[in-house]
Amino acid sequence: MLLLSTFLNINFTTPSWYSGRIWLLRLGYYKLTRPKVIADDWIWIVDHSVQWGKEKCLAILGIRQSQLPAADTILCHEDVEPLALFPVTKSNGDVVYAQLQETISKTGVPKQIISDHGTDVKSGIERFCQEFTDTVFVYDITHKAATVLKRELSTDYKWIEFIRLATSTRKQVQQTQLAAIAPPNQRSKARYMNVEPLIKWGLDKLCLLDNPNGFSCLECTRDHITLKLGWLTDFRRDLEEWKELIHIIKEAETFIKFQGIYRNCHIDLMMLPTFKAKTLRAMRIKTEMLDFVEQESKKASKDERLLGTSEIIESVFGKMKRLEHDQAKSGFTVFILSLAAIVSKTTTEIVHEALETVPTKKIHEWFKDNIGKSVQAKRMQVNNWIKDQEQKQNQKYAF
Repeated sequence: MLLLSTFLNINFTTPSWYSGRIWLLRLGYYKLTRPKVIADDWIWIVDHSVQWGKEKCLAILGIRQSQLPAADTILCHEDVEPLALFPVTKSNGDVVYAQLQETISKTGVPKQIISDHGTDVKSGIERFCQEFTDTVFVYDITHKAATVLKRELSTDYKWIEFIRLATSTRKQVQQTQLAAIAPPNQRSKARYMNVEPLIKWGLDKLCLLDNPNGFSCLECTRDHITLKLGWLTDFRRDLEEWKELIHIIKEAETFIKFQGIYRNCHIDLMMLPTFKAKTLRAMRIKTEMLDFVEQESKKASKDERLLGTSEIIESVFGKMKRLEHDQAKSGFTVFILSLAAIVSKTTTEIVHEALETVPTKKIHEWFKDNIGKSVQAKRMQVNNWIKDQEQKQNQKYAF
């Protein structure tokens, strides 16, 4: 805005980054606290966000079942409404249950709750569903798929060796002329939700090793590449098998993400021409995924469609952390309200209403009531204390 005003020779004051940040938080507070429609078809999407420190934040997003996107479409950020944010220093099943109970006052008792099977979240939701028997608890298909993969691969000695060699290769080539063919970085968290890029890397580099014409673009000899990547040839059959496992799981995931959960949806999944398995291992995984989808489909009433994935809330967490940048290392701050700002529809009228009705002091009050002293505030307090002690020490030696 400053560059634009200078270029056009228009004299007006431009807001600071801090003003923009406050506006975003006021918008988030408005969306979070504005009245919701009380109805019996709400779907709650529930998950914990974790940052530095011992704090967790239970986030609950919601969408009316009657407002679910049509089949073959997935949820977008603007489709869901922020229902609750519960920053806590301690969480267990009882705490989650109480948080769910509190959220009833905003929407009424939900038709469905979807989440992963994190211990405290699962315990709290199951207790809630025991009390409110019309509410069904659906297990997120993405986390189910990751659980299946983890069981298959964590005890596979060939996979363990493949990971070890890929890690070693990355360290060897990332600062060399072969950096372009380095293995992808392996995430320590949610590792089994992100194995596909590593398997694809292995198969692609086997293709490179099999085709001498590909070496010229790397400006090195075939012997040099073989020295670093030749070990991949020992995993040719394994990579093909792992690729098939990923394919079966991804087909089930994609089907549920786009079609949702409905009665006998496992039959439609089974009939997909792309949902085929060749090896015994892949056939076993296919059967397990079909059994899972069949059990979840029984939770849907006739002519009813339920949400099958909580992927949207993971996406929102990711966007919030990108907005935070390095502030994520400071634990939860008042910026958690940005999560509420970046979901649901944002129109000119909504922004105007938020800035008209939410004063800045409301943000500070919410922060004080819900978060208190952040990791960054404690860090500053410790640093100030150390600085004070150093000054006292210097003054002592000065005499």
